[in-house]
Amino acid sequence: MAFVTDKAELKPGLVLFRRGDVDHRMWYCRMKIPKADRYKTVSLKTTDIEVARERAFDQDADIRFRLKHDVPVFNHPFREVGREYLLIQEARAKRGEISAARPKKVRAIIEGALERYVGSTQVHLIGDELWGGYPAWRRENGAGRNRRNGVREITADMAQAFADTEAERRTKVQQTLGIRVLKPIEVKPSEERTVPFISDSTIRLEMSIFGAVMNYAIKKRYVPASQRFDERPKLKSMRRDEFTLEEYRKLHTVGRKWIAEAEKPSSVWYRTVTYNMILIACNTGMRPAEMKNLRWRDIMPAKDREGREIVVLFVQGKGKSRKLVAPKSVGEYLERIRAISKATAPDDRVFTNVTGKPAKTLYSSLIADLLDEANLREGTQGVPRSTYCFRHTYATLRLQEGVDVY
Repeated sequence: MAFVTDKAELKPGLVLFRRGDVDHRMWYCRMKIPKADRYKTVSLKTTDIEVARERAFDQDADIRFRLKHDVPVFNHPFREVGREYLLIQEARAKRGEISAARPKKVRAIIEGALERYVGSTQVHLIGDELWGGYPAWRRENGAGRNRRNGVREITADMAQAFADTEAERRTKVQQTLGIRVLKPIEVKPSEERTVPFISDSTIRLEMSIFGAVMNYAIKKRYVPASQRFDERPKLKSMRRDEFTLEEYRKLHTVGRKWIAEAEKPSSVWYRTVTYNMILIACNTGMRPAEMKNLRWRDIMPAKDREGREIVVLFVQGKGKSRKLVAPKSVGEYLERIRAISKATAPDDRVFTNVTGKPAKTLYSSLIADLLDEANLREGTQGVPRSTYCFRHTYATLRLQEGVDVY
């Protein structure tokens, strides 16, 4: 190193020196890490040679203590470790080990929410408190995309902060695409002082990346193994309210009127299928994933022990399968869908779009429209309802003995 002056070896592996490329005359020490081909340089913050010697030996002893007790020798801010982890993911994507989209998602999380939360924090200082506090911090300082998760009020300052973050994001996108940004991108804060809540699934994904970066830090011996966070904090899920019997009957009535008011043939088709899917969900308790996977071959008419007509459904969702027994009316709802569907072969999905391709969202926007029309969008707890509420409704109605649910 050409800039080193007044070099003096205090002992093997411990060197005292000054720097010739700076204006001050402070002393530095350079220490070799035992059993490793690495060195650490520390400013001793003194011009006195005797004080510098004493501090150099103190630094050397501190390194040996850290190594003995498995304490990191070097300081690493989270953003630095995150960048290292990201480079590895990008290399894996080039080798075809993971998808090309994965590193982009990882980058967005590391340089976005995690940067704001712990970017400048040394990784060895990240403990259970920071790990466990992430969901609450994220909900308080983030904005989701879907209003069906509920909304919260924000201050004018926070609205401006969200606008600034969005402007920064757009600038990065432009730069990534190779577009030259001649002037700063401006985003005006929304006049509406409400933003959607961050969804639990978003928080879980971000915490999985958070944990992966920490595991990488352990692998690189930046932090001890005790800083592995295998258990994620339990998220306080917003349970969506079921429909009461009166609300279910209202939905039934408004749904028929809603179909009749459709102006286009395609609108009539979608509203008819959506309406009957709701009736099927409320009378079977099927989960959304099970409805997506339901095929015509999975439906079988049968009779119970007393000779009453029933419908048996073999459903699959999230790696599990089960058998459902439903009343005859469910068979009628299914036949209404079959009568207008373009996909009725045994292997075809029951719930499709108007062209016969499998439905991707289970008509979520149409369901929201119908719930708004019936003034049933929000439950008693103020949480917007979704497709999963129909399953909760099934459980509630089944518990009420002697209830006629059409």
